[in-house]
Amino acid sequence: MKNEIENITFSRFVKQKIPFDFVTIQELYETISGSKFDLSKPHRIEFHALIIILEGESKHFVDFKEEVLSSGTILPIAKGQIHSFNKEVNVKGYVIGFEESFITQNINEKNLFHFLQIYNTSNIQIAKKSIDTLKPILQLIGNLHKDIDNNLKSEIIHSTFMTLLFQIKRLACNEHVFFDSERLKNFYLFKELIIKHYSEIHNAKDYAKRLNVSYNYLNEISKEITNKTAKGFIDSWLLLEIKRNILEKKYTSQEISFKMGFKEPSNFIRFFKKHTQLTPLQFQDKL
Repeated sequence: MKNEIENITFSRFVKQKIPFDFVTIQELYETISGSKFDLSKPHRIEFHALIIILEGESKHFVDFKEEVLSSGTILPIAKGQIHSFNKEVNVKGYVIGFEESFITQNINEKNLFHFLQIYNTSNIQIAKKSIDTLKPILQLIGNLHKDIDNNLKSEIIHSTFMTLLFQIKRLACNEHVFFDSERLKNFYLFKELIIKHYSEIHNAKDYAKRLNVSYNYLNEISKEITNKTAKGFIDSWLLLEIKRNILEKKYTSQEISFKMGFKEPSNFIRFFKKHTQLTPLQFQDKL
């Protein structure tokens, strides 16, 4: 029997008039317990999410990596990522879900969320005294979310949510490396192009040409932000998409190879083995 990865749309569990949802982690588990869906099984989300941990410890799996959650952890999960929760509720905090449209009123707002995902680790760890400064904003968002008065509700929640993201960014900059805004913007554009064209374009020079920047500059910003060359970052994204496809158990290796832009299955297998020391079939057997 095939263990297919479920694609979870925003509207499946959320009955909001605005593309934004805000729940405590406890409330999320309670809501899901009344359905046939299992949070602990890998699933792909068709929206963005932000998990904020205030107390306790747990584990979370995102795209084949185990993330340790503890007080002060902020874990952004982007649309299309495959993740799963721990079976038991061991932490207190919040899960915020929202559609891309909610944060794309201008490019800076969109980049504000994606800013949280550029570190070499998937999550951001904020000191306890710093995480406490987020609590009043979180409580305000929670109250606004429950407010039955829909007059300007979307606009007010949007504004308050942006305040939360800006505060997280400020705290993150205090405790993580800060990158030049122009170079960061160019890296976002590079990443967005990869997301759109990873199955067609595998060459870093082609991406540099599309971005109208030099190959050397693209390499510089990629190394600065990800510790990988531009080609290394392209390959890592391609490898992630291959793993996601293997995990779904819907396609043969040959189908995945063509889907990912490899002209010959042998080149696909060689690429995968180079980066994982396993063939696609061996990787699937280990899942």
